[in-house]
Amino acid sequence: QVQLVESGGGLVQAGGSLKLSCVASGSILSINTMAWYRQTRGKEHELVAQITSGGNTNYADSVKGRFIISRDNAKNTVYLQMNSLKPEDTAVYSCNSILLEGRGERGWTNYWGQGTQVTVSA
Repeated sequence: QVQLVESGGGLVQAGGSLKLSCVASGSILSINTMAWYRQTRGKEHELVAQITSGGNTNYADSVKGRFIISRDNAKNTVYLQMNSLKPEDTAVYSCNSILLEGRGERGWTNYWGQGTQVTVSA
C-alpha cells in the first residue's frame, strides 16, 4: 500500500521560512509528477508547485520567486522550501503524486498525503 507522509509544517512569523517534506513509501514502481497543493477553509485545493520526474517545475503565480520545489528520486521524496512567507500562505499543505504501484497493473494513479498545517502570523 502506497502512503504519502508530509512533515515540516508549523507556525512561523511573516518573512520567515519553512521547508516541507513528503515521502512516498510502499510498493512503488515509478513516480511521475510530484506536487504540493494547499487549501484554506472554504476554498478549493490550489496547486502551489509541481515537479516532473525530469525536474521540470511549475509554480502558482502567488509563490513564484519565494517557494522552491525539489525532489530526490532515490528517496521518493519531494520538498517545498518556502521563503518570505506571508499570512496569506497560511493553509493545509498536501503532497500529491502520480505513480505506478506494484507491477503497474492499475496504471498511473493519483495519491494524496494527509496534509500538514502551515500558519504564518503577521
